[in-house]
Amino acid sequence: MGRIFEVRKSTMFARYDRMAKQFSRIGKEINIAVKKGGPDPNTNPMLRRIMQNAKGVNMPKDRIESAIKNALGKDTSNYEEVLYEGYAPHGVAVLVVTATDNTTRTVANVRSHFNKCGGSLGNSGSVAFLFKQCGAFKLKPEGLNTDDLELELIDNGLEELGEDSEGNIIVRCGFNDFGNMQKALEEKGITPVSSETEWIPLNTVELNEEQANEVFKLIERVEQDDDVQHVFHNMG
Repeated sequence: MGRIFEVRKSTMFARYDRMAKQFSRIGKEINIAVKKGGPDPNTNPMLRRIMQNAKGVNMPKDRIESAIKNALGKDTSNYEEVLYEGYAPHGVAVLVVTATDNTTRTVANVRSHFNKCGGSLGNSGSVAFLFKQCGAFKLKPEGLNTDDLELELIDNGLEELGEDSEGNIIVRCGFNDFGNMQKALEEKGITPVSSETEWIPLNTVELNEEQANEVFKLIERVEQDDDVQHVFHNMG
């Protein structure tokens, strides 16, 4: 088992700012999940997965329950997931996953972030072909034998198994196998720290430190936008 390629840079927020951003992001994901599949996590795998992620970032139980109740209200915002594509400086491809109730506002803000940091927002399809969408499950290594786990998960769509920089086990599968992998882990009694879809670059762009810092400046600015859920890039 080797070190797995990490595609998303953590935002450099202060602790409480970062926590507030995570809670806001998960709240929007709960809104989308409840409206798609209902408020019962037992019959809504998408909601069940997001609730696991919420626990992984120590989101209070009452806040999770409040987000579910708010999603059922008639007067609450209807969020939709929208993917924006563009280029950072030095030809680095960037994908921006948003959850928004106002696409006019969101696209204007995202375009402004790109323009102010020397990048450019592209049209749909201009960047996504440089990435592969997949499922990613982060597991705590305690009590798990990675060799056995790899063999057991192959039939459920496992494509890659490795560890991240913090020593967590990362299980990746094809996007279409996400549900199969989630079910397989549940049946084995394994509760992921987090489970998400990621965009993995097919090839990476190598930059020197000064160039990389220019790209990080754009990524950090975009990540701090309230409508932005995740940012992916192909910088090596």
